[in-house]
Amino acid sequence: MTSSSAVADAFARVRLAGFTGRATKLSDLDLPRIGHTIGVGEDEIHAVIEVEASGGGFDALGRPKMLFEPHVFYRNLTGSARAQAVQAGLAYASWKPGSYPKDSYPRLKSAMAISETAALKAASWGLGQILGENYVAAGYESPQQMVLAFVEGGESEHLAAMMRFIVDKRLDDELRAHNWAGFARGYNGSAYAQHGYHTKLAAAYAKWRKIKDTPWSPDQDAVGKPVPVPPVTIDFIPPPSAGPAFAPAARNPSSPPALAPAPPQTVAPAPRQSFGAWLSSLLSRPWFG
Repeated sequence: MTSSSAVADAFARVRLAGFTGRATKLSDLDLPRIGHTIGVGEDEIHAVIEVEASGGGFDALGRPKMLFEPHVFYRNLTGSARAQAVQAGLAYASWKPGSYPKDSYPRLKSAMAISETAALKAASWGLGQILGENYVAAGYESPQQMVLAFVEGGESEHLAAMMRFIVDKRLDDELRAHNWAGFARGYNGSAYAQHGYHTKLAAAYAKWRKIKDTPWSPDQDAVGKPVPVPPVTIDFIPPPSAGPAFAPAARNPSSPPALAPAPPQTVAPAPRQSFGAWLSSLLSRPWFG
């Protein structure tokens, strides 16, 4: 478990960097691998992320796709902070159609100056456009930790969080049954029909059903685990038999005859000289004269 101070420090750096990160995309195996955790395939997941985030979790600047909701900001504020947000046009009591700018990050920055946590709760984030209010259902301890994970973890983190949110809200049954109205009611709220979420999901699913899925099974090495290698067997090698280490080569008949070995020579030892004779010989030499 990461400490709250470590999360605060890391989030401060991400905030200072403008929420830009590596913006890692999903791999081909992420969809079937993560979808398998709740018993759905690629087509169901493709349908949800196409409707929620137009198929991608990051914008052109490498930031998590984000939509700031002023009416959600309003309900997460009280007292003078709410009054300040309303005065600045950042909060209002109920949802208003057509009130979203092309880029919500400037709004988010202004809202965080009033209340960082309330502002993060009031935005929907990433591939599944999960509202910051739902950070616990998505598997995080704070909105800051959720946004930090989305910036640094890439789209696979977005997708894993979306699966946790779906299970927490008990929408996995609706997704497996392709009950798009029931799923949209739980995922997008009671006004889902007003925005046509259920029909958009059904159409996206019908489209992806016609596209071949990525081959995958739970037994595959989809998460970098070592692939098991069968044991190597080595045949028994018998020890060498007794005898000469090598046999002499056969003699060529046309070769000249080999020379006979020379007989051994004996050297006769020198005759032994007595001590007296040796001394007499020594004294007779010139330097003794």
